[in-house]
Amino acid sequence: MRNRPLPALVVAAVGLALLVPTSATAGPVPGTGAALTVAARPGTASTVPDWRMQSSARATQGGDVISGPAYSDTGWLTVPARSTVMAGLVASNRYPDVRYSENMKQVDAGDFSVGWWYRKTFTADPQPGVNTFLKLKGGIISRGEIWLNGSKVAGTDEVVGAYPTHEFDVTSLLRKGDNALAIKASPSDPQNDLLIHFIDWAQLPPDRNQGIFRDVTFEPSGPVSLRDLRVDSDLPLPDLTSAKITTKVDARNNTGQAVTTEVTATVAGQVLKQQVRLDADQTKTMTFTQDLRNPQVWWPFQMGAQPLYQAVLAANVGTTASDTAKTTFGVREVSSSIRGTGRQFSVNGKPFLVRGGGWASDLFLRTDLRYIEDQLDLVKTMGMNTIRLEGKPENDELYDMADRKGIMLLTGWECCSKWEKYDSFDAEDDRVAGESAESEAKRIRNHPSMIGFMIGSDAAPGAGLEKIYLDALKRAEWNLPVISSAKNIGSPQLGNPGMKMDGPYWWEPPVYWFSKQKGGAAGFASEIGPGATIPEMDELKKFLSTAEINRLADYNATQYHLSPSTTFNKLSFWGTALDNRYGKPSNVEDLVRKAQLANYETNRAQFEAFGDNFNDANNPSTGVIYWMLNNAWPTLYWHLYDYYLATAGSYFGAKAGLRPLHAQYSYDDKSLAVMNTSLQPANNHKLQITLFNLDGTQKADETRNVTAAANGPTKVGTLPQPSGLSTTYFVRLLLKDAAGKVVDRNVYWLSTKADTLNYGGSTWYHTPQSGYADLKGLNTLKPGTVTSTVSTAPIGDDRQATTVTVKNTGNTVAFFVRASLRKGAGGPEVLPTQWSDNYVTLWPGETLTLKAEYRSSALGSAQPVVEISGHNVAKKSVS
Repeated sequence: MRNRPLPALVVAAVGLALLVPTSATAGPVPGTGAALTVAARPGTASTVPDWRMQSSARATQGGDVISGPAYSDTGWLTVPARSTVMAGLVASNRYPDVRYSENMKQVDAGDFSVGWWYRKTFTADPQPGVNTFLKLKGGIISRGEIWLNGSKVAGTDEVVGAYPTHEFDVTSLLRKGDNALAIKASPSDPQNDLLIHFIDWAQLPPDRNQGIFRDVTFEPSGPVSLRDLRVDSDLPLPDLTSAKITTKVDARNNTGQAVTTEVTATVAGQVLKQQVRLDADQTKTMTFTQDLRNPQVWWPFQMGAQPLYQAVLAANVGTTASDTAKTTFGVREVSSSIRGTGRQFSVNGKPFLVRGGGWASDLFLRTDLRYIEDQLDLVKTMGMNTIRLEGKPENDELYDMADRKGIMLLTGWECCSKWEKYDSFDAEDDRVAGESAESEAKRIRNHPSMIGFMIGSDAAPGAGLEKIYLDALKRAEWNLPVISSAKNIGSPQLGNPGMKMDGPYWWEPPVYWFSKQKGGAAGFASEIGPGATIPEMDELKKFLSTAEINRLADYNATQYHLSPSTTFNKLSFWGTALDNRYGKPSNVEDLVRKAQLANYETNRAQFEAFGDNFNDANNPSTGVIYWMLNNAWPTLYWHLYDYYLATAGSYFGAKAGLRPLHAQYSYDDKSLAVMNTSLQPANNHKLQITLFNLDGTQKADETRNVTAAANGPTKVGTLPQPSGLSTTYFVRLLLKDAAGKVVDRNVYWLSTKADTLNYGGSTWYHTPQSGYADLKGLNTLKPGTVTSTVSTAPIGDDRQATTVTVKNTGNTVAFFVRASLRKGAGGPEVLPTQWSDNYVTLWPGETLTLKAEYRSSALGSAQPVVEISGHNVAKKSVS
């Protein structure tokens, strides 16, 4: 398994959690595990990496016994913090690689029909005047029973659901010397509790994510605690020259007598102070306001920079430090309205075209911070500006990373589980739903990367539940758009969501995206994509057996690494379209090669279409969420990069369509446009349009002047239509700046025979084709010849770049040339690698430069070697 470092169980000093990465591969260790020293006074802290874990079928005693410091947990597993039961079992090597083939079927689901215990021993030295709080920074899946030193802290009637946070005063339960904490996680059933469910995204985790998946902390403070620090910025538009900053914090008196506390707030470098008198056990909200002149404004990455400010608050009682709280924040304004049929988001007064993808957490809810950051780097390098978190809100670190990288986040609840079985909600469900919304909103509201909260996915809640959600968000002082659902279903208070969920979720040809019918480029498509996404052969071998790889050629065969849903468990009409458009593959290697072509062209078209129609006068496109961005577990569908972070045709097609200044072709009306995502116009540019027959004969070559308007598309006429085009032909678009430098290059392979669609036969997940483009001519291309030169240089701490210059030295087109970085000649691919471009096409005499950035340490002791191959170019290695 991937070595996934996980943040530890944390003891927090005066409210500030310290996260310490640890190894996720620890095996069972006899005894009670490492001791944890609980801070005896504010200002100190210590951490411990692991829990001990055991099934209640084996540990049959009650919580009063198991949480006793003298209880022997010999034989229990040592598992990482934030560890569901399945994650703990995998980390303890109890199963073979559950990613490979059908190994996950070997896991006995019956093991998870009972509760599982988590236990940790620690030492404490309680001091007068210091209060210690046990905090669950999320729920226990499905329910939690909490015990400390033989005493029950909370039961399953209180600790319910995946998301509500809980805080318990355990000061009176701590002992000097040895202590023990025990948590029992009940079996998980996403159809009956408000939990986390992977629906049809992958084969489901056998434990249904039972256990602890977020931090459990001990947080000491003095007489007064500071909670729920929030910062709002009011940025008058459009000049952006000043901002009003409002900082709030709840000051809580933990004692049975009145106290006066002084709170010092240092916000954006300015120091503010207030005193407040708190009656016994009273909580008051303290508010600090200030004017910030010429603020550094936070923008999505394609629009500007991502400056962050800090707010640090400290409470003193007399001369004694009592508690601290801190957060980062950005100065920015987010709003939304209905434009045409879609929801239009705006950031700092500028219309923001959402072009994003749907996020999948790890199947076992493990937290690997480097793995998450690698994914966000791939997202940004791809040019994608938004991630939708449907029912899988991540831990705090992802939001921090998105703030720094300028990637917007759209969060909300999931479909197809208890979350949308609205008719089944009872009083407890209503309470947990409200607690979930309030807890999540408080946790993420300070992040400038947040753009909105969707309280429904495939269905909007009814009036009663909608009010529960809205009241909860109001208590959290949520100040961003709230949307009733991801589907075009209005609600009593929120009204029209401005979203559509028409599908598809499976293969469609490029022309599909440009139509205004079904899932075409109009309005805001909240989840939509072309389905099957076959990785390159290197990646397939990591999770499929030889027999399973060969079975890909049988489009009617059930594939375990597709979906558990019978709708998406076969390649079906994806394969039919591949055969009809590109010709039936001669073998599985040919299938994988042609799959990259299909993935590239339709993914590019999806993002290009929504960009092209952004300024449509009648029914503009306002957003699109590609279904999906990534995988929870290795699969053959719904991703732009694969589980191992390899980037293939799907990724580079999307990357082409998402370039910040991009010349593009519309498959429906043959129009051309330049899409500009920046806030500055691109003046005095030229677009060169060249058409080639399959044999390389040039059929047309035109150059047109263009000034690309800011933040949208600019039309540049239509594609030339010369006579004598071969059935399969090429189009090359070169966008050049005023100095003649090529700033964007885009190559299409087209057919004189169009793809056509049968909209009358559409289902919720697919519109069938009634006719197919003829791209089989690509199979007749003469062998191409490409020479390459490679150079490598360091670019930072544990980072280096390899530059590859490829030149077509032959007399025919070198089509769909791929460069991959290897650990030595013939070695495995270096992952992740951020390529400037890939799968490129060159005409005789053309030269292109590709750049790859990656970790130096990923090479180990090997030297970087670049492997070059193409649709008609033989594979070779260059170093």
